[in-house]
Amino acid sequence: MVSIPKYKDTSLPFEERVNDLVAQMSLKEKASQLIHKSCAIPRLGIPSYNWWNESLHGVARAGVSTMFPQAIGLAATFDRALLEQVGDVIATEGRAKHHEFVRKNDRGIYKGLTFWAPNINIFRDPRWGRGHETYGEDPYLSGKLGVAYIKGIQGNHPKYLKAAACAKHFAVHSGPEELRHEFNAEVTTKDLYETYLPAFRDTVQDGNVEAVMGAYNAVNGEPCCGSETLLEQILRQQWQFKGHVVSDCWAIVDFHEGHRVTSTKQESAALAINNGCDLNCGSMYKYLVKGVEEGLISEAAIDRSVHRLMMTRMKLGMFDDEKDVPYANIPYERNDCKAHNELALKAAKQSIVLLKNDHHLLPLRKDKLKSIAVIGPNANSRDALVGNYEGTASQYITVVDGIREALPEARIYYAEGCELYHKNNSGLDQPDDRISEAISAAERADVVVFCSGLDATIEGEEMHESNTFGSGDKPNLELPGLQNQLMKQLYETGKPVVLVNLSGSAIALNWADEYLPAIVQAWYPGAQGGRAIASMLFGDYSPSGRLPVTFYKSSEELPDFHDYSMENRTYRYMKNEALYPFGYGLSYTNFAYKPANQLESSFTSSQDITIQATVQNIGGREAEEAVQLYVKRLDATTRVPNYELKGFQKISLQPQETKVVAFTVTPRELSLITEEGTRVMEPGHYQLFIGGSQPDKRSQQLTKSNMLTYNIQITGEKQLLPY
Repeated sequence: MVSIPKYKDTSLPFEERVNDLVAQMSLKEKASQLIHKSCAIPRLGIPSYNWWNESLHGVARAGVSTMFPQAIGLAATFDRALLEQVGDVIATEGRAKHHEFVRKNDRGIYKGLTFWAPNINIFRDPRWGRGHETYGEDPYLSGKLGVAYIKGIQGNHPKYLKAAACAKHFAVHSGPEELRHEFNAEVTTKDLYETYLPAFRDTVQDGNVEAVMGAYNAVNGEPCCGSETLLEQILRQQWQFKGHVVSDCWAIVDFHEGHRVTSTKQESAALAINNGCDLNCGSMYKYLVKGVEEGLISEAAIDRSVHRLMMTRMKLGMFDDEKDVPYANIPYERNDCKAHNELALKAAKQSIVLLKNDHHLLPLRKDKLKSIAVIGPNANSRDALVGNYEGTASQYITVVDGIREALPEARIYYAEGCELYHKNNSGLDQPDDRISEAISAAERADVVVFCSGLDATIEGEEMHESNTFGSGDKPNLELPGLQNQLMKQLYETGKPVVLVNLSGSAIALNWADEYLPAIVQAWYPGAQGGRAIASMLFGDYSPSGRLPVTFYKSSEELPDFHDYSMENRTYRYMKNEALYPFGYGLSYTNFAYKPANQLESSFTSSQDITIQATVQNIGGREAEEAVQLYVKRLDATTRVPNYELKGFQKISLQPQETKVVAFTVTPRELSLITEEGTRVMEPGHYQLFIGGSQPDKRSQQLTKSNMLTYNIQITGEKQLLPY
């Protein structure tokens, strides 16, 4: 009988196999495994592996794949089951592509099974350019959707991962982009534990995420990718995280070049690996061996990180025969298949938020329209469909494409009207030279669909200085360029104007809210986006998206962008009335809420509270409703949010149909974070709200829907809860 090394013996536990494998590596070989482009070790049968892959809303940067709505649009669905389905499809396509690439001996970047998503940073300020990569401004929503996505990516096999997800960027990261390599985010202990950490905690403890990526910035003086507080004390000790930590790309260089907390490359490498950053996206870990020679790093620290990385590769089945790994035989034909693109279309439909619909202008009647003008810089834009960290779709349906498809017999007038942010299209053009064409088109149409907004070329990650918007952050919340001017001139034609705004963040649509009859927020809806938008405009389905961010009236009411205090930020702490509140969105029907169970008025501080509500579709159209539960603490001993989302469910109802929705509110959901960062369940008076929106005055004014309110008292002793 031929003996095999322990690390190849599939009958042994992964832990034992990994211990054997690492023990056989030299120091230099071990160090070679700790950079994102890991080297092959032929004598041990270890092929090269590139850890860097992206899957924010589809398999990215590796050729054709199904392109879902950008993450902020997925968040607007308020649908955990859908996010898990999306994650599962992405992992299916990632597996199909990975194994096909390996058969061609292609092991390059973006070809692996370690996906650096989701981005669960809190979108604390609408000016942040990367906010559209996130699930919005709320810690609870971000955490629950992040967990759902991770479960879809990683699968449910008892032994193997379908793919490895990565929660990023840990932590307290949300701009400014231009300073991210040197910026120190100063944050209170309360804000840290109440706002910036909960989604990460959920993905670690509830989602069992395989990896966590550190952020570029420092937090309270410690660079995140070398932070003992974040990586050792919180992530590994408090939360018992067992996976691996990866640096953001070239973030460890920032230790000595930006943050200046180290002096040499080997000191930077030492700071990172000694504090638990296992994998370096970049090249600083090439200096690990020198760091060991200088006494800055122990070989045991390197062993620890190599062990964690080899464990991930073991879980992905990379050392086992493909016939024994259930996900290794997914055929290439599953990539970009019809069923997956149908799911992308479904996700796009559910992501769209109807912000205004005076006199029921929408849905538009197909049988009444002989002509329609589709105007604006985003009307025929592929860039406005996909956002960033995108793959390549096999087909793109822009808004004008979707409307042409939906109205094959009508005359469709298309005009760009203006450039996205420049005032002319080329150096020879006169300013506003395209507006006259747009007005001519509008004058000949029964209705105008104006497609405004942004795209990821002007809101996104740190960009080249020549970019009009600088680093990718927004200077304010206004539509750029001539878009507002064009919108007003279209309105002056007297034709009904439907505004379809495609952006990854909140825009101050104050003038449109006052004058235009209908406003739609479509985000970056994915490759099928134009089809989804047209279907909504013409009433093939009722919109059900809800805002995962607050739409403010102006950036002037916001705190300084560099200030990480949550004071006067997001719906949880804002003082002014929102233009459109978090959790808000209209439907083509109406829903009525009634209590379904008799709720006691008093509970102890250790009891769970079960609330049942009856939701009825009292309109004439089938529709989905995002049922939301909020908590308000009335007599807390410390500063607490205005309201906090603590439950949400997406349900579908036929006309006049009734369903009962149940929520269980635990002591954790009612607890608060003290100024010292302690989680406490306090006795006192609380309010619970169930409805189709947030319980604030502005939401009630806009939706005209009833909200269930429960007043309860918590008795007993104050309870300290684990974070």
